[in-house]
Amino acid sequence: MDYPECYELVFQAPAVEDDVVTVHRTERAGAGGYPVYEDESGIVRAEISDRGEVRMLASGGHQMLQTPLLARPLTHRDR
Repeated sequence: MDYPECYELVFQAPAVEDDVVTVHRTERAGAGGYPVYEDESGIVRAEISDRGEVRMLASGGHQMLQTPLLARPLTHRDR
């Protein structure tokens, strides 16, 4: 199966504009067998299914994981 190279994860931020984080596909797969995506810092990490379902993954201790409102696949022209 071909998976997108990148996604935008849209998180709801209270009282301000939504927070958008771009994540890139890694060589790793999550527990569900789907690709793991992460941002440039490696802090935001998520397993994204072929149906766009997102499971956030902890990258360190004491993280408060928030599920994004939306995961938008990016095409080459979107980047």
